[in-house]
Amino acid sequence: MRQDNLFNLALYFGGFVAAMIIVIMFGILFKGSVLSIKNFGIHFFFGEKWNPPMEKFGLLPFAVGTILTSIFALSLSLPFAISLAVSLGIYCSRGIVSNILSYLSDLLAGIPSVVYGFWGLFFLVPIVRNLEIKLGIMPFGVGIFTASIILAIMIIPYMSSMIVELIKMVPRELVEAGYSLGATSFDVVRKIVFPYIKSGVISGIILAFGRAFGETMAVTMVIGNVNSVPKSIFSPANTMASIIANEFPEASSGLYLSSIVYIGLWLFVITFIVNLLGNLIIRKFRAGENEF
Repeated sequence: MRQDNLFNLALYFGGFVAAMIIVIMFGILFKGSVLSIKNFGIHFFFGEKWNPPMEKFGLLPFAVGTILTSIFALSLSLPFAISLAVSLGIYCSRGIVSNILSYLSDLLAGIPSVVYGFWGLFFLVPIVRNLEIKLGIMPFGVGIFTASIILAIMIIPYMSSMIVELIKMVPRELVEAGYSLGATSFDVVRKIVFPYIKSGVISGIILAFGRAFGETMAVTMVIGNVNSVPKSIFSPANTMASIIANEFPEASSGLYLSSIVYIGLWLFVITFIVNLLGNLIIRKFRAGENEF
């Protein structure tokens, strides 16, 4: 009994420490943002200019770049992630093919983001540049489109692994009942598995969006780093994470530094909300509250 009490105490202490770290991080970011908040307030989010010498700062170009990059990456990765998850969870759940797919998925998840960035610069950028030439678009090569492809590849294993775990939670009796009634594997996936795990899949998509939202290094290397609102999906741009990585070392003090920290505060809050929403949906799914 004493060991159980000590173990429970350690768990509560760990949870308390994690919560305090989040509170401290928010406090430090808010304190560093006070000067920018006093000068711009909520209007900072709608400002289109980023001109440090003139002390004009606005978040809108980076917010648009972040949202476009994340949504487009999610759209690209979703079909591949679902296909991989269904293959590993239904069609190839055992055997050498399953082992190879699982290994390759884990390998993609373990590659450092800077390696993805280098690969994008030397391999993907020339391909995108040639595509832009054929389409009659200014051939930058770098931009939102290139960054979205990199992000999509990075979040495929993250999303697919979550969906595989959800598929494994489907009661085996339901699956066997579908097969016993003459349903094909496609029918079982479409009419039994996915209706059962739909809440969990939605939460996985939301969490993957949060993962893409905060990615820094790989995106910074291929997005073009232009501080203006992007005109199209092929335009060079900046994200909230990339502008922090690029300009924080130059922002020594004053309104410039405070505005950079203010971007970090917005990024922290948005990421926190996205992850909280995803976890709430997962809890609802695990509690069996999803409608079948």
